[in-house]
Amino acid sequence: MITIAVVGPESTGKTTLTEALAAHYKTLWVPEYSREFLTNLNRPYIQNDLIAIAEGQLREERKYRKQVKDLLFLDTDLFVIKIWSEFKYGHCDPWILQQLSMNQASYYLLTYYDVPYEEDPLRESPENRPELFDLYEKALKEYGVAYEVVQGSFQKRLETAIQKINSIL
Repeated sequence: MITIAVVGPESTGKTTLTEALAAHYKTLWVPEYSREFLTNLNRPYIQNDLIAIAEGQLREERKYRKQVKDLLFLDTDLFVIKIWSEFKYGHCDPWILQQLSMNQASYYLLTYYDVPYEEDPLRESPENRPELFDLYEKALKEYGVAYEVVQGSFQKRLETAIQKINSIL
């Protein structure tokens, strides 16, 4: 099975792109588990909550893998938790890093921050999108995973993503 993860700073079109790609390829996509978790938390989150979010994301990915044969899209993965943990707290829990090394997608799409920021109660850092983008790109390179930056209009992002995905299918 090929998995394509869409990662990047907050409010850069990850969910929109993931949903459109899944529709284009007539397959499923795994929603970002942290949205569900944080919406139901009823208190400010703390760093230890990131472990529960990582566990939930992995659990959801396993569930969806059972429902598709060839191709699955991920609206974020453990790279997002790693980057956010390091950015917000200065480090990432070793368990998350271990799980990341064992649970990488086949290919990554990194969303650029050239789209307007949309306010959302779960978002925290509109002014840090350039810095976060650089952290994502650095991490993807350090882990040696295959990735493509998608930027521009939604249509341009979708076309770039489809072209790249078609080249690996």
